[in-house]
Amino acid sequence: MAPEPPLLSMSGITKSFPGVRALDGVDLDVQAGEVHCLLGQNGAGKSTLIKVLAGAHQPDTGRLRWRGEEVTLRSPIAAMRLGIATIYQELDLVEHLSVAENVHLGHEPTAAGFVVRGKAARQSTAALLRRLGHPEIDPVRLVGELSAAQQQIVSMARALSHDVRLIVMDEPSAALDPDEVDNLFRIVGDLTAEGVAVVYISHRLEEIRRIGDRVTVLKDGRAVAVGLPAKSTPTREVVALMTGRNVEYVFPERPVSGPGGPPVLEVKGLAREGEFEPLDLVLHPGEIVGLAGLVGSGRSEILETVYGARKPTTGQVVVDGKALKPGSVRAAVRAGIGLAPEERKAQALLMLESVTRNVSVSSMSRFSRAGWIDRGAELGAARAATRELSLRPDNPSVPIRTLSGGNQQKAVLARWLLRGCRVLLLDEPTRGVDVGARAELYAVVRRLADEGLAVLLVSSEVPEVLGLADRVLVLREGRVVHTAPARELDEHRVLDLVMEGSPAS
Repeated sequence: MAPEPPLLSMSGITKSFPGVRALDGVDLDVQAGEVHCLLGQNGAGKSTLIKVLAGAHQPDTGRLRWRGEEVTLRSPIAAMRLGIATIYQELDLVEHLSVAENVHLGHEPTAAGFVVRGKAARQSTAALLRRLGHPEIDPVRLVGELSAAQQQIVSMARALSHDVRLIVMDEPSAALDPDEVDNLFRIVGDLTAEGVAVVYISHRLEEIRRIGDRVTVLKDGRAVAVGLPAKSTPTREVVALMTGRNVEYVFPERPVSGPGGPPVLEVKGLAREGEFEPLDLVLHPGEIVGLAGLVGSGRSEILETVYGARKPTTGQVVVDGKALKPGSVRAAVRAGIGLAPEERKAQALLMLESVTRNVSVSSMSRFSRAGWIDRGAELGAARAATRELSLRPDNPSVPIRTLSGGNQQKAVLARWLLRGCRVLLLDEPTRGVDVGARAELYAVVRRLADEGLAVLLVSSEVPEVLGLADRVLVLREGRVVHTAPARELDEHRVLDLVMEGSPAS
């Protein structure tokens, strides 16, 4: 008896854009009921490949087979009708519509040829949410009122509202805390047990080993490995395939001597009611301090309050001995504080502008005279700042949207270097950044600190906080429960603290 063909088979897929060959003869096969992980650095071709699979891009050459039969996916609707759903990292939900309206958007329930609104859609949505283990999500609630994890569940419910046989998940754990990741993996396990296949994309290699069955690795638009066993392939081998070189998971060495000089930043009794309790913090030039805690522990809210984007209920922020006006971003920036936010595309970058404008935007007074901008001076300053951080490509005139995640983050850092920033607030600095670029960003941050910059770091990845910071404050439910040098902590100790809490020390 002949073996069952793969659920999906892609062979020899090529796709070119002006000046770029994004895919160069890629092969991929996915079996029913498996989790097939797709790995590669930013720019390796992952996004293009899944857009071909989703019907959003048409391949130049190559063939797609679905259950052994050759198919052409001319549109996302065609892919969905076939049974292929894609959940992108940046969820395409409509915030002002309800959960039920989002789940059935574009294919509302019908009866006798008429669209059925209201009760039928709510009942269908409630059944899907129960299937996903989240009956607490109200189908009539507006999507914009939900947490990131809940919105992701809604996207999964929308995928399952079709007769889906394959789900593509692009960085699904990027905005989730450990408990939410565990729930995501439970859902994936339930789906694959029902025979649904999952193509899973993540930069977190520990997740791949935990959830994946097989791995395909892309590099420079080519599949350099197809169908490797996810659990037994050594991490070093996977990283070498992705980068073309061996990359060790090591952080830059900390300086032997501690930071010197008077404090550059002092946070005194800073608090926001309902978000975080009074906080005291001292940050010296050349020091990296990390805030560790679960999503919702107040980490990002602390950074945004120090930056002036949120007004504190009590307390003050002091830079070089001078108290800043509460809730004033202008005062913070003038004092030398810069923020690289978690959602850099939405909160930090001008996606339709050039790298130059993104780097210079906080320093425009340097290039403006009598209402005119000295474009040459602006370009020269941006080029110098980006070269200092080894941003690629070495052409600040290109649109920022064409850069990889790691290089976009470097552009944000270059903005604050150009501004003469003395305190840098980093919120999830390597979110959506590949392995090789992470190592480069760690080296950049450590070098900037060694040159005297003070850094306050937030990351959901405990190893990142412990590896990069000199000192760590552990947060739980808006309160500091432990403070210690990073070298005195390990991942298990931090996780115990954020889950259970302990007296502050």
